[in-house]
Amino acid sequence: MLILGVLCSGALGHASLLNLIKKSRVRFVMTDKGSTAISELCQSEKIACYVGNPRKGRGFEFIENISVDVIVSVNYLFLIEEDIIDHPKKLAFNIHGSLLPKYRGRTPHVWSIINNEAETGITAHKIEIGCDTGDIVGQIRIAIDENDTGADILKKYTHKYIPLIDKVLSQIRSNTLEFTVQNEKEATYYGKRTPEDGLIRWEWHKERIRNWIRAQAYPYPGAFTFYNEAKVIIDKASYSSLGFDNKIPNGSILQTEPCVVVKTGNGALKLEIIRTKNHKFEIGNRFKNENRK
Repeated sequence: MLILGVLCSGALGHASLLNLIKKSRVRFVMTDKGSTAISELCQSEKIACYVGNPRKGRGFEFIENISVDVIVSVNYLFLIEEDIIDHPKKLAFNIHGSLLPKYRGRTPHVWSIINNEAETGITAHKIEIGCDTGDIVGQIRIAIDENDTGADILKKYTHKYIPLIDKVLSQIRSNTLEFTVQNEKEATYYGKRTPEDGLIRWEWHKERIRNWIRAQAYPYPGAFTFYNEAKVIIDKASYSSLGFDNKIPNGSILQTEPCVVVKTGNGALKLEIIRTKNHKFEIGNRFKNENRK
């Protein structure tokens, strides 16, 4: 039986850790302060658990005397340093939410929807000092349906992470693991997103705005605009055939009932779900990009 260390965060990390505990011996877990379900699971299973930022030697000091064969990283919030990467006897590998080398970095599933991709996926790769740069040891492709939100993609990931982890661990046990070097010429990188990055630009084409909205829909912070200086969060939009005079400004409200319809750079969008309530929208008024507070 392989002896593991697990670096994990969030719901995906918790589900993966539960599976690993059943099938392997987990000697330590490293997680973040917000992932209380993971730290509570470790407490109940009597697994050594480090909570917090592991950098500057803090994490390695905790695991230095805990011998493991493999480190598995799942949805972990922190970049790790060389001392932890080199700690396992056999391999340290990570599961990343894209088809590497595309979409290295943070929230790749959100960016893939924004960029109108037809598919995404997950990649198991060797952990290196660089961000998501290590050799690939396994991939699973996942379709992005027309109405998928960022949360929908994460649900799809939940059903794929565990089989991929199990496959990689099985290949390590049988010494059949194969490594594929990433093609740096094809690599793309996207940085960390914050809630304030959700601002809608109404001069964009309607297709991009719709993708922008669905990628960040509830329970994510959401895409937003401003109306009479108040922030308006939008969770769902669809294309509208309603006509308009192209001379009117983008962001203008064309209709209010039964749904608000807005002019964009190349057509109209129907706002089907508006998260923030109690707004009195009027035809001819505009959603604006300014007055950001």
